Amino acid sequence: MSGHSKWATIKRRKGANDVARGKVFTRVAREIQVAAKEGGPDINTNLRLRLAVDKARAENMPKDNIDRAIRRGAGLEKDAAEIEEIVYEGYGPNGVAMLVECLSDNRNRTISEVRRCFTRAGGGLGEPGSVAWQFTSKGYIAVNRQDEDGSDRGIDPEEVFMAALEAGAEDVIVSDETIEVYTERTALAMVAQALEEAGFPADESELTMEANTPLALETEAGLSVLTLIENLEELDDVNKVYHNLELTDEMMEQIA
Repeated sequence: MSGHSKWATIKRRKGANDVARGKVFTRVAREIQVAAKEGGPDINTNLRLRLAVDKARAENMPKDNIDRAIRRGAGLEKDAAEIEEIVYEGYGPNGVAMLVECLSDNRNRTISEVRRCFTRAGGGLGEPGSVAWQFTSKGYIAVNRQDEDGSDRGIDPEEVFMAALEAGAEDVIVSDETIEVYTERTALAMVAQALEEAGFPADESELTMEANTPLALETEAGLSVLTLIENLEELDDVNKVYHNLELTDEMMEQIA
């Protein structure tokens, strides 16, 4: 399982016991709002909005909430708070490069909270462009081979592999739990649709930032970075955290 999938699995396990359902709805609603503002309210022509709506549906977010978020982003509700997307760049402990994607209605509050997390961890924020060059925007699709109870779905990874490559995927990573597909940013929707038509609908589909060169650290050093990532992800305004830490099974076992 790649680092992307490992961390997502850990977050799902922890989220099952969190009060975080309301937090998830808030974050997804903000993501929908920003996407609608950026590319319009039509999910058929706005890929980012379609991905955000798909995520909301996967989280069982009520349709009324989804529609309201779209209207707010499209400027159809006068009293809606202005949400903006902000990306902060910085270095965590042991020189790990990090991008922190935020959706905020108060820029001053957000940067103060993000900076505090970095400072407490022994890291610091950098100037725009100081870290972003170490990442590449990619499309990411995950097809789970197991149900939540651990039962096998009977999916043939070879068939998924061939369907993904024929549709234009760049890379396919197969593990016991998940089949992960990476695409060019612009090919995400096309590959996801091809997989669905082949009988392999995506359990997760999103745009992500992949590190060009992962940084390997000893377990203890890596855990300090993961603690910072968790602290950042607990902030209400933080939507996603990208990093170049190479995740290992040992790190995942200790933080799970």
